[in-house]
Amino acid sequence: MARIGIIGSAGRMGAALVAAIAAAGEVHSGGVDQAGDLAALARASDVLVDFSSPAALEANLDAAMAAGVPILVGTTGLEERHLWLCDHAAAKIAVLQTGNTSLGVTLLAHLVREAAGRLGEDWDIEIVEMHHRMKIDAPSGTALLLGQAAAEGRATDLADHSVRGRDGITGARHAGDIGFASLRGGTVAGDHSVLFLGESERVTLSHLAENRTIFAKGAVRAAQWLVGKAPGRYTMPEVLGL
Repeated sequence: MARIGIIGSAGRMGAALVAAIAAAGEVHSGGVDQAGDLAALARASDVLVDFSSPAALEANLDAAMAAGVPILVGTTGLEERHLWLCDHAAAKIAVLQTGNTSLGVTLLAHLVREAAGRLGEDWDIEIVEMHHRMKIDAPSGTALLLGQAAAEGRATDLADHSVRGRDGITGARHAGDIGFASLRGGTVAGDHSVLFLGESERVTLSHLAENRTIFAKGAVRAAQWLVGKAPGRYTMPEVLGL
């Protein structure tokens, strides 16, 4: 049985992870938040799962490296510096960083990549995401993950083609743009749709999250998969063998 430690354990996601670990027949080795003993948790674990905050990521990676244990980073709202930190840590330990641990979203990203590559730039791409009123970052990490998949399918750079928050007189849409729209309200766990819009036809690929248990189950499956892996950067598609 794998000993799975949770960083960011006090919230709703932490509770869902504890239940998912038990359901998977693994051992919950403990959890920490801002005041917890992170180093002790890392030493007591075979793998760490981090759903805390971007500000805490550097310390979390340092603790994982010091203990020599792999870490799954599911925290959203990361910036370029945080991704560099993950790359740096991956020289010493196995790191899986993702904007979404849902197995369904992982498959959706695979389908988006395929569709974007096969349909080409004659088809416009728009990504619409909706989350609960308390979510603080936009676009969501999942929307960005899907946008990255679309850009990879087209062999382009998302940063050069991302369009967010249209307002006012924006002019006509540029060929190759990947648009994002973010909706917030209620208690929505997470809805994502990728629209491919061509001449006189549309294709929509969607995923609807009904509750947080899907993210917890996917995170536990990925954590199980990470145990024993060599140092390096890993992805959710690899967990599914995609």
